[in-house]
Amino acid sequence: MYVILVYDIGEKRVGKMLKLCRGYLNWIQNSVFEGEITEVKLKELVTKAKKIMNEESDSLIIFKSRNERWLDKQVVGKERMEVSNFL
Repeated sequence: MYVILVYDIGEKRVGKMLKLCRGYLNWIQNSVFEGEITEVKLKELVTKAKKIMNEESDSLIIFKSRNERWLDKQVVGKERMEVSNFL
């Protein structure tokens, strides 16, 4: 499946969340990631994220699609990390 993941995490935990998400998805902008991931890997990511988060004040939002081709993506301005650079 193809996902877009967005988080809003307290300043003290941002570094840990960034490192975690980079291990599973492609970083495209501050607190925003995208990429192909299996259901099992996504569940693993969410489980690990919950250990970092304070669920009372932090948030993690995941948009899912069966495939990237069903997503109409438009970038205005400079794209921080082009996904096409990955093998």
